[in-house]
Amino acid sequence: MRTTRTAAALLAAAALTATAAGCSSSGGKDSEDAANGSGGGRPAATRAMTVAMVTHSGEGDTFWDIVQSGAKAAAAKDNVTFLYAADKEGKGQAALIDSYVAKKVDGLIVTLAKPEAVKASVAKAVAAGIPVVTINSGGPHSKAFGAITHIGQDEAVAGEAVGEELTARGRKKALCVIHEQGNVSLEERCAGVKKTFKGTVENLGVEGTNMPAATSAVEAKLQAVKDIDAVVTLGAPFAAASVKARQGAGSRAEINTFDLNAAVVAQLKAGQIGFAVDQQPYLQGYLAVDALWLHEDNLNVIGGGKPVLTGPALVTEKDVPALEELTARGTR
Repeated sequence: MRTTRTAAALLAAAALTATAAGCSSSGGKDSEDAANGSGGGRPAATRAMTVAMVTHSGEGDTFWDIVQSGAKAAAAKDNVTFLYAADKEGKGQAALIDSYVAKKVDGLIVTLAKPEAVKASVAKAVAAGIPVVTINSGGPHSKAFGAITHIGQDEAVAGEAVGEELTARGRKKALCVIHEQGNVSLEERCAGVKKTFKGTVENLGVEGTNMPAATSAVEAKLQAVKDIDAVVTLGAPFAAASVKARQGAGSRAEINTFDLNAAVVAQLKAGQIGFAVDQQPYLQGYLAVDALWLHEDNLNVIGGGKPVLTGPALVTEKDVPALEELTARGTR
């Protein structure tokens, strides 16, 4: 199940998305942000609608800037006003969802990182007749919560792909760094790694909103357990922190990560990171808005109600030329 993608395929996917969007967009903020996107061309001749997105993003998480870029590009095409808000705590996410239900938005996009915390709020949206699309996390809960579809990668499958890749690279002991406790998707990733990796896996919980503390925790673990030869981080910002931790610990462990940003691409190029998992965040945002627009217009359902997978794809140093172009476009 080892998943790879050539540089040509990466570029083709980006070109397809860019053609469909007809534009490029910049990232958003962690507070509410209303925008029609920043794309060129003429919006669709359909009824104007408002779509809101609520995520579990923490402050400074570049992944969600890319998701928002995709969402704004689709919004510009679809005659959609796009609203965004985030809170790293489940209770806060629920409150944000409730606020958008009260505003009677035409569609809602949510993440289910902590599904039980937002279950009641999503149910209120569905009961109010607001179509819901889930993205990125909590896919197994999406249908039961009443969402019309889920867009993202299967986290367990992604973890299994990483476990197989670590085995193929001859690694024996891996450290899986969980930066948000209680996030079901992060736990699924580490469980997937453990399922297929022929070596041993130890999970390490760190404080994801405190990067110096997270770096120190990884460094301390690498100093204490000298035979760790692989570190798997579950978000792009933590890859850089782990590279720094490895240096501080004098370790030779290979750093690998889920998700991409410009820093990860540079680290792949420099040989500081072995491989990364690309789940196409731009596509998650773009397709989520498009799914709600299509549902509003003709009751179309992307994927026929089944999850729409955007990953995983393992990328390495050989994919850097394509990835550099994609990060320049803002789609990675």
